[in-house]
Amino acid sequence: MTQESNAPSRRAAAIEASRARALARTPMQSLRHGAIQSLPFLLVMIPFGMLFGVVATNAGFDLAQTMGFTILVLAGASQFTAVQLLTDHAPLWLVILSSLAVNLRMAMYSASLVPWLGGASQPARAAVAYSLVDQTYALSIDYYQNTAKLSIPQRLGYFFGTAIVMCGAWMIFAYLGATVGRAIPDSVPLDFAVPITFLAMIAPALRSLPHMVAATVAVIVSLLLVGLPAGVGPMIAAILAMLAGSAAEVWQVRRTGGRA
Repeated sequence: MTQESNAPSRRAAAIEASRARALARTPMQSLRHGAIQSLPFLLVMIPFGMLFGVVATNAGFDLAQTMGFTILVLAGASQFTAVQLLTDHAPLWLVILSSLAVNLRMAMYSASLVPWLGGASQPARAAVAYSLVDQTYALSIDYYQNTAKLSIPQRLGYFFGTAIVMCGAWMIFAYLGATVGRAIPDSVPLDFAVPITFLAMIAPALRSLPHMVAATVAVIVSLLLVGLPAGVGPMIAAILAMLAGSAAEVWQVRRTGGRA
């Protein structure tokens, strides 16, 4: 038997070993594991957080306002949207409505986490809701789907491990951006972090045809609706992408005779 023919069985054995290790972890060990797995995202979270501190300071926010906004809202895209609209002297209702529209994807994130964390206590769910950001969601949902038999304490441990690193870094580097960010030369493109962040989160999730169909529809529709008010185009694109992904999954199941 050739080495190539043994590769699938070795991959399967590695996956099963990884699942066994995950199931054997205590909640605290799961927390550490989540924190470790989130570390690569610091490569984009650091400039992303610093960029917000710089933008908020340039818009006239003092340090207390910048950090209050960062800690209380904890939603990068919505924070950037709100700062931009406030700089343009937009009415408060428009600032609030636009920020909510940009952050509507969190409602979809929350809904998809219910099967995994719905049985947690109310304080735990509140903490998850507060620290639910793109990175903590992407890491956690992938981990849960690959290790379906985890207990709720193990799932919470993993989630909060990612949240400590991601949310902590966002706050720390927003502070640094607000205090020393003006010393960063204009030639340093901090804004590269935004697209890189989403590419790093999405690429590992494209494991099947439905995933790829959903991603393709989301990209195409978002580009077509780029002229709509902030957050509206991506929200429409997300809904259509979910429908397209679901349709692709139904077609795939029927085509394979009921095997997903």
